[in-house]
Amino acid sequence: MNLADDVRSYDLDALRERVLPETAGSVTESIPQLAEADPDLCGMALVAMDGAVRTSRQGEAAFSIQSAVKPFVFALALQDTDRAALERVGIEPTGEAFDAVKLESGTGRPPNPMVNAGALLTSSIVDGRDAGARSERIAAGLAAFAGRPLQVDEEVAAAEQRLGDRNLALAHLMRSEGTLRVEAEDAIGVYGRACATLVDAAALAVMGATLASGGVNPCTGERVVSSEVARDVISVMATCGVYDGSGRWMREVGVPAKSSVSGAIVLASPGLLGAAIFSPPLDDQGTSVRGHRASALLSAELGLHAFRVPR
Repeated sequence: MNLADDVRSYDLDALRERVLPETAGSVTESIPQLAEADPDLCGMALVAMDGAVRTSRQGEAAFSIQSAVKPFVFALALQDTDRAALERVGIEPTGEAFDAVKLESGTGRPPNPMVNAGALLTSSIVDGRDAGARSERIAAGLAAFAGRPLQVDEEVAAAEQRLGDRNLALAHLMRSEGTLRVEAEDAIGVYGRACATLVDAAALAVMGATLASGGVNPCTGERVVSSEVARDVISVMATCGVYDGSGRWMREVGVPAKSSVSGAIVLASPGLLGAAIFSPPLDDQGTSVRGHRASALLSAELGLHAFRVPR
């Protein structure tokens, strides 16, 4: 059997049952809507390169994408600037928390696009004459990645802007360095609205699969970004996607991924599959505890680790 056959036959519900007993971690309290999440929720999805989609129980549960949006906003910024966005944001891991108030020494750039400073910057340079137009561009791009229209949770978007003091500090710091060239409040609003996009595990897995297939959505056949952009994004996911836990993640799981404080994880295994897992309780690095465990099992059982020696 090939991997597509393995994906079709893989028992996601059995995997879900194996990780459900894990009770470690806690639900984020960063905004009220996320603090109200059910800690028992757990949904999963896999998407193969031929467009085959598999989901588990609760795979249809909706959640705000939060930081799992960062690779896709980075991809859109790269696409819209003909990859010149690489001059505006670094690509090195920080070893620090996702919201650390820190920029590159000597350049004033965000350290990478997977931390908050980087996402504020990349969301400010997608095509659009103003904040509203940039939000529309991001919404259209995310829908193309997912292969279907996506809604925004307006209450979450409002809370992101109202309670985003640390992001506002990062935006003002970048403004003072000359790296952020839009108003700080505009940057917060565009990024917060992107984070408030509603997805489920299946939609997020299709988004990961679109990166894994070189920028072509395997379910719709639409080219969303160039193969070079997809490669750049997956490379940075591998080194920076799980914040200060990225090294441990790559050793244990070996699949480029992006975590999120909503409890979502999106995985992109180049040329193989996209996957998503959603379970709200987080570890100290802001990564879903069940999601991390399920990803490690999935990687081992489907042979996804990037650095394994093939038999």
